[in-house]
Amino acid sequence: MKTQPEKLPQLLKKGLAPVYLISGDEPLLVQECCDQIRKTARDQGFLDRLTFHADHQMDWNAVGDELSAMSLFAERRRIEIHLPTGKLGDGRALMERVLQDPPEDVVLLLISARLDAAETRRKWYKELQNKGVHVPVWPIDANKFQGWLQQRATSRGLSLTRGALAILAERLEGNLLAASQELDRLSLLNQGQTIDEEAVEQAVQDSSRFNGFELVTELLAGRAPHAGKMIGVLQQEGENPLGLLAVLTRDLNLILELKSVASQGENPSAFLKKRGVFQPHRARVIEQAARRLNRPQLHAALALCSDIDRAAKGFDSLTPWQYLRDLSIQLAVRS
Repeated sequence: MKTQPEKLPQLLKKGLAPVYLISGDEPLLVQECCDQIRKTARDQGFLDRLTFHADHQMDWNAVGDELSAMSLFAERRRIEIHLPTGKLGDGRALMERVLQDPPEDVVLLLISARLDAAETRRKWYKELQNKGVHVPVWPIDANKFQGWLQQRATSRGLSLTRGALAILAERLEGNLLAASQELDRLSLLNQGQTIDEEAVEQAVQDSSRFNGFELVTELLAGRAPHAGKMIGVLQQEGENPLGLLAVLTRDLNLILELKSVASQGENPSAFLKKRGVFQPHRARVIEQAARRLNRPQLHAALALCSDIDRAAKGFDSLTPWQYLRDLSIQLAVRS
């Protein structure tokens, strides 16, 4: 079956399905849906957790072995598979077999980028809808973002003036992950006080000299030397690379989409506004990247993003910052 993110908590109260698919390009909402499933599964005794990343290093035979193995000491397990491209690839046949008769001692969680129409017509997806739950996560409409921001602030006990809310909405440009982080920071700086325009401006000034948004801009613009300096500063400041990785992955997928619609004659500016990109500078960087980079480069960049994700979570011997430097070089090459 298919359900909406806001209906997932009520569905989980009725019982766990054997398999869940959370797909979409909004990292914050995807993460929150996954966390709800994880908590429910832990509460019901699925304590052991295995995580796989479907990148070029993926061993689907190992996944199959884990799905068919009996849990040690009768412990029930959660097996998570990250699909950064939204495709199963070599794992499709395995997943078709598993979904026909899901193991009783496993909750399978597939965490994916947005699925394209072709993938939803495949046999594995139809089996998943019969046996499990798909939660597609869609971006918040641009005209609803300020309301979402207000609701989020209220849930954190924050009181924002209209002016402060407007400044935040304009600055954050619909980026939910950045919005959540910004509200967390404001709650620490303004405990119990109403947050006005001045408080928001001060918080912006107090932010670090380099931030993830600026680095993503430099990467997409192909300015590898400056990007390399920024990576060094962010690493020294102890920045969490997963925040900027979410923004970068979103924009790389957006560039791929833009290349497709532009080849069909759609106006790039109109497309970007439809996808919530209103700031002229950001729109210009994305349009230029779409013209400069070819599809193999973009897919290679997304594969490196998967490596960064693995490294940041401790699944790789290299640091995520080393992979980010490789990515800066990859995106600097002209097609």
